[in-house]
Amino acid sequence: MTERQLIQQILNTVDVEYNFENVDSDNSAYDIKVFQQKEDRRPLKNVNDELKKYFNEAGFNYTEHIGNDLDLKISK
Repeated sequence: MTERQLIQQILNTVDVEYNFENVDSDNSAYDIKVFQQKEDRRPLKNVNDELKKYFNEAGFNYTEHIGNDLDLKISK
């Protein structure tokens, strides 16, 4: 499984919508915008905490910005 596939697996497991916005030419870093689905009533902080758990378990480093949505910059 590639890193990108693992990231997609994590995002699908947490059940969020997402867009890869910027991907380095060597695929070593990704900018991802994460959206909650309309019917998802979980607080964004809880969604973020769940994502953190999975990304940490997978050994990814990332920075985040929480606004109306969640912006992630992921690298390994």
